[in-house]
Amino acid sequence: MATGWKKTLGNIRSAVGNAMGGLRGGSNLASWVVAGTLAYFLWIKPSQELKREQEERAAITAANDRYRYVEKIKPIPVLQV
Repeated sequence: MATGWKKTLGNIRSAVGNAMGGLRGGSNLASWVVAGTLAYFLWIKPSQELKREQEERAAITAANDRYRYVEKIKPIPVLQV
């Protein structure tokens, strides 16, 4: 019975290895690192920078708006007993 689950585990490992491109060991890890690095610099980082720039532009526009609402009434302080 012990050989049955070992064979099943081996088949699962083989299927996972084939699904990840069939590479094994260090070359597999290196290829995933390269792919992840490329994805970060080509997709993730530019989208984060674009979002940050849009937020900065929106903040500058809101700060320079002459017609924005400004509270002119001082808040009533709570008197401490």
